[in-house]
Amino acid sequence: MSIPTQWTPTHGAPYRPVPYRPERMPVEESLARAAELRERMGRRRTVRQFSPDPVPEQAVRDAIACAATAPSGAHQQPWTFVLVKDPQVRRRIREAAEEEERRSYAGRLGEEWLAALRPLGTDEVKPHLTDAPALIVVFQQRYWLGEDGERRKHYYVDESVGIAVGMLLSALHLAGLAALVHTPSPMRFLGEVLGRPVNEKAFAVVPVGYPAPDCTVPDLVRKSLDQVLVEF
Repeated sequence: MSIPTQWTPTHGAPYRPVPYRPERMPVEESLARAAELRERMGRRRTVRQFSPDPVPEQAVRDAIACAATAPSGAHQQPWTFVLVKDPQVRRRIREAAEEEERRSYAGRLGEEWLAALRPLGTDEVKPHLTDAPALIVVFQQRYWLGEDGERRKHYYVDESVGIAVGMLLSALHLAGLAALVHTPSPMRFLGEVLGRPVNEKAFAVVPVGYPAPDCTVPDLVRKSLDQVLVEF
């Protein structure tokens, strides 16, 4: 059976299963790959100080393609990734984001949230939005919007897009690139700046690049496996 190369809405279509027979990996290779991945992902850090050096655009596109393989509710793939390289557009995004962040750090967040952020050294100034050579703005599609205005509800949108963003961060890191997840609140301005349709709502901004030569990160310790894993 041929596999279609262009997705079209499948709402109401009949169930048509196809064979899935991936080659089983030898146990030794599986263990080696898992250990290597654990070690490499253990070195991933959120970066807020970026070099302006350009990044290989195909590596970024491939990372987005990896993110787009994420599982989603009813396989509706409710996401749009907007790759922003234009310096003027990134400047507009930074200006709008910092305006919202000023309000947030001035009291909108509340003291409990500000106290949680304090060990990370963050504030309302967001140079990563213009220093990083690329931004990936992730939008969630609350519903599918056809060319004729037809609407179809999407399901488990937050969960689906959240998984996709996690896969995006992993793919970028494994490609040797640095990133962070920035979520200015509210984020309505992103749809306006980028001209997105009414069914899309901004989910996150992911700056992508290389760490600056003088980059620093918070002195953090991740929870150990026995602190996050429960087995029966």
